[in-house]
Amino acid sequence: MTLKDDQVEKIIELGKLYGASRLILFGSTLDAPETAGDIDLACDGVPGWKLYEMAARIEEELNIPLDIVPLTPATRFTRVVVKKGRVLI
Repeated sequence: MTLKDDQVEKIIELGKLYGASRLILFGSTLDAPETAGDIDLACDGVPGWKLYEMAARIEEELNIPLDIVPLTPATRFTRVVVKKGRVLI
């Protein structure tokens, strides 16, 4: 699944609406878009359950399954995401 420019713009728009200070696209959407079944995002700046509310809204508006992880606190996994992912915000 290759994301279209308008889909990326919608993700950025909703991320900003919810107050995201960092939003990073990672995973199969970047590495193997032809076999990707969902969107993987990592986010900072959206507190608590609002993070999952934002994810649900993105899923609804794009009609694409989405997995989201918080970037804070930093872990070995999130450091790899930051290094290899595509920064949207």
